[in-house]
Amino acid sequence: MRSEIELEKAQEQGGISLSKYWRFLVIIQLIVVLIVGLAGSPLAEGTALKIESLSSILLEPESGEVLFQNNADLKLPPASVTKLMVMLLVLEAVDKGQIKLTDTVTASPEACKMGGSQIWLEPGEQMTVTELLKAVCIVSANDASYALGEHLAGSEENFIALMNKRAAELGLKDTHYVNTTGLEPSLGETGNITSARDMACLAREVINHPTVFRWSGIWIDSLRGGKSFLRNTNNLVRFYQGCDGLKTGFTNQAGFCLVATAKRQGVRLVAVVMKAPNTQTRSRDVSKLFNYGFAQYKAYPIYRGGENLGKVTVFRGRQNYVQAIVPQELTAVLKRDFKGEIVRSVKLSPLVKAPVLKGAKIGEVLLSAGGKACGRVDLIADCTVPKASFFELCSQIFHHIIKVGVY
Repeated sequence: MRSEIELEKAQEQGGISLSKYWRFLVIIQLIVVLIVGLAGSPLAEGTALKIESLSSILLEPESGEVLFQNNADLKLPPASVTKLMVMLLVLEAVDKGQIKLTDTVTASPEACKMGGSQIWLEPGEQMTVTELLKAVCIVSANDASYALGEHLAGSEENFIALMNKRAAELGLKDTHYVNTTGLEPSLGETGNITSARDMACLAREVINHPTVFRWSGIWIDSLRGGKSFLRNTNNLVRFYQGCDGLKTGFTNQAGFCLVATAKRQGVRLVAVVMKAPNTQTRSRDVSKLFNYGFAQYKAYPIYRGGENLGKVTVFRGRQNYVQAIVPQELTAVLKRDFKGEIVRSVKLSPLVKAPVLKGAKIGEVLLSAGGKACGRVDLIADCTVPKASFFELCSQIFHHIIKVGVY
């Protein structure tokens, strides 16, 4: 019977058949419950952290404050953690309107030759961007990652250039990509390289696109109408309360890597471990880091969801202004023993041009404490305002003249 380590290697290196997934699933769950359960209770502040992975870091993403680090700047191969950058570039392209989640992607022969963890794309097979992102996030599919890069940039070479360009823009000084998958290079060649600190910074950027949690937090799913089984390579999304991502990695050179995020009671944390000796240690180390962080931080409520923070003038609209609404509860994430002042900065657009859609961004709220950011949220329009017709504009001008008393 295969151990959890062997199963993990099979999934991340070359896949495993659908029937065998079900055979091992119950055993996997029992093993991981025991592993994670050992690290599942909050760690008291001041307790020494014993992390076995070679490199690790824990940070609070709102402020960027590092809560723990060990060899965080050590340059190491990231394995499939590489795909965090693929995920970011695709999500940014969707947000910019360059591509759509519903776009159809046709698998090239090159994408289908990737090997390692995959969904076994066939040349000419078509899937949507959503389906391929799901495959990348859940099972770390190399063929899906390659296909997304080709769809976005035309070729893997062009996409790798985009990956390195974005890494430079984000200040990831220890990161360089040579492929889109994280697979080990041929003998004598240089592979992808990064550091735990860089991957934590990259994760901060990825979670700014909450669409990613549609897939990264899924434990079990399927593709091709249920014919292709998907089981998340990140066991913590099933066995650690609040964990909803992000990306695992394994090669013989890289060891077991994980960039993870979890949210509890309004506090989100990002943890990275690299070159763990096995999947149990990887999960246990990240659980320890999360417990340590959640024991230190607390979310302080500032604004309720739906709260009105002012109005913004609408130019050439059927009505003259819209209300700026807080879309969801806004909290300040701070140390539990925080005693200082939380500064609120509300920034509204001076003017918006019609038409204005309900939910459109018309401002933002920034929170800070001790000179450090501790929370933010976009303010949105409370209603849709269509563009006024010529006659409606004339009527508005006439009523304005009457109102101010100019004849």
